[in-house]
Amino acid sequence: MPYNGASNGSGSGGSGGGGSTIVVSEGPQNKKIRTGVQQPGENDVHMHARSTQQQNQQQALMNKSNDDLRRKRPETTRPNHILLFTIINPFYPITVDVLHKICNPHGQVLRIVIFKKNGVQAMVEFDSLDAATRARENLNGADIYAGCCTLKIDYAKPEKLNVYKNEPDTSWDYTLSTEPPLLGPGAAFPPFGAPEYHTTTPENWKGATIHPTGLMKEPTGVVPGRNAPVAFTPQGQAQGAVMMVYGLDHDTSNTDKLFNLVCLYGNVARIKFLKTKEGTAMVQMGDSVAVERCVQHLNNIPVGSGGKIQIAFSKQNFLSEVINPFLLPDHTPSFKEYTGSKNNRFLSPAQASKNRIQPPSKILHFFNTPPGLTEDQLIGIFNIKDVPATSVRLFPLKTERSSSGLIEFPNISQAVLAIMKCNHLPIEGKGTKFPFIMKLCFSSSKSMNGAWNNATNEGMIEKENDGDGKVVEIYN
Repeated sequence: MPYNGASNGSGSGGSGGGGSTIVVSEGPQNKKIRTGVQQPGENDVHMHARSTQQQNQQQALMNKSNDDLRRKRPETTRPNHILLFTIINPFYPITVDVLHKICNPHGQVLRIVIFKKNGVQAMVEFDSLDAATRARENLNGADIYAGCCTLKIDYAKPEKLNVYKNEPDTSWDYTLSTEPPLLGPGAAFPPFGAPEYHTTTPENWKGATIHPTGLMKEPTGVVPGRNAPVAFTPQGQAQGAVMMVYGLDHDTSNTDKLFNLVCLYGNVARIKFLKTKEGTAMVQMGDSVAVERCVQHLNNIPVGSGGKIQIAFSKQNFLSEVINPFLLPDHTPSFKEYTGSKNNRFLSPAQASKNRIQPPSKILHFFNTPPGLTEDQLIGIFNIKDVPATSVRLFPLKTERSSSGLIEFPNISQAVLAIMKCNHLPIEGKGTKFPFIMKLCFSSSKSMNGAWNNATNEGMIEKENDGDGKVVEIYN
């Protein structure tokens, strides 16, 4: 019932809250009514006094709670001479040399370790707590490069970093070697320049607001190393590297399955499914050329027994990191970072040259499978994933390290589904410590015999170390 602003005697003295009714408990008010000494407005005075008392009590409880939280602060926030760097939006490769250049002006750097399990993070060990504190105060919140590679810096928990091997992309111990590590892009590929460092004094380093252009100038060209993030399309470019994918099966699709398909046409940086549009995802590729390949070869292709997927350029130039992604129907996260994935196949010019860009076909090449794998076993693997094949042909073994061959499906839609479900599937091998990661790609032939002859005549099987001590076949 709407409040009409009229007073209704002493019982409505506290009802100015728009129609709510305040029931006053037994006590002083009723006592004063009985003795006849109640004055107009006294009800309000007592109500206000009681409300003020309650507010004071609540504030005291909040202050006590905050004091308790401060006393129970986690140990990880204690000052330490080792800092934990989290790089947000790593548009360019983050190497040991890059971190050393931005940290060294604040104090002597002893060791650096970079890890990319969840995004890009690094630990930097300084020779003293004072040096680490200076670096944290001056670098936290700054951009290494303009508009990207933002630094979030916390004190780390370890007391010492262990560096097992000096590698420019992942780790370096400056107490063992004072030689600066060579940058991957600048050293391995001379046509591309290394990042140029802003020689600003440490006293002026106060975060991103002081450095609107970033701590370092963008590299003149970026060719990521094997473990480095893929190159991104610079912000502001007319045609970005993000594409929209529509028509995905809402109940079964996830980020890894989509990665398994689009990675055949270029490096994949990030994938994000949209909560408001079921069956729709955004994919940030390494560059606009990769998006063009996907649009050319994957737009309007059928997938499984469902409909067709549609692919188009997005208006966005890049995807931002999603800190707390919602879960998809299969209980996997709706956002995933792939900049550090070894399954990207275009991480260097040499590696990219081994990939043959093909439209979808009902015949697939498979490689990097266990050497003892039989045709029946391989068919069984695809049957388990509900994508039955019609025939398999194994190539003669040229090495005892791995096997490869051809596998055919009833139609293109089933072959595409097989790529999404089984590409990068781990397969256990006899006497091996790690499983083999099976890799798939589309064949250029329309028949098994044709594909066999093309593979044999053109010598498509090549070798490359996968970084884990095994030699894998690049067969694309």
